[in-house]
Amino acid sequence: MASKSEQLQLRVTRAEKVALKRLGRRAGVEVSSYVLSQVLPPVRDRIAGILKTLRRDGKNRFALAELNDLLVGLTPAEFRHAVDGLETESLSPFLRNYVAAMVELAAYQKNDAPPPWVREVEALDEPYFAVPFPSLRAHLVRTAPVTFKRRNIFIDSTLGDRV
Repeated sequence: MASKSEQLQLRVTRAEKVALKRLGRRAGVEVSSYVLSQVLPPVRDRIAGILKTLRRDGKNRFALAELNDLLVGLTPAEFRHAVDGLETESLSPFLRNYVAAMVELAAYQKNDAPPPWVREVEALDEPYFAVPFPSLRAHLVRTAPVTFKRRNIFIDSTLGDRV
C-alpha cells in the first residue's frame, strides 16, 4: 500500500461529523479510514462485489465490463494482490472460464504471470460464440484473444479491446 503523503479537507455539518464518527467507531476505524473505504473501496472488495453480482443477477454483460475496466486499470502490484486467490468456484462454468480468461489476459498485458488458480479452471466442453450467427463464427475464431480461445470462448474484442 502506498504511504499517505497528502491531505484532503472536507467540510461537513456538525451532525454529519457526529454520524461519520459513529460509523467509523462501529466499523472499528478512524473517521478518515472509514470515509475512504466508502468512497474508494479496496480493489479486492470491488472484485468480490462484481463476482457476487455475477453469481446472483444474471446481468453478466455489465458486471464483466466493469471487471474488465477494473483489471485493465490496475498497476502490476495492485493486480497481483487483487486477483490472487479469487473465489470463482461458485460461478457457472462459463463465467468461471470468462473471469479466468480476463485475469490471464490482464496478466499478459501487465507482463505478469497469471495467478495459479486460473490453471485449475477447466475449459468449456462446448464452444461458446458471442453471437448466434453461424456466418460470424469464423471471424470470432480468428479475432478472439488467445486466453479466451484456450477456454473455448469466442468473442470479438477488436472494438475498443474490451473483452
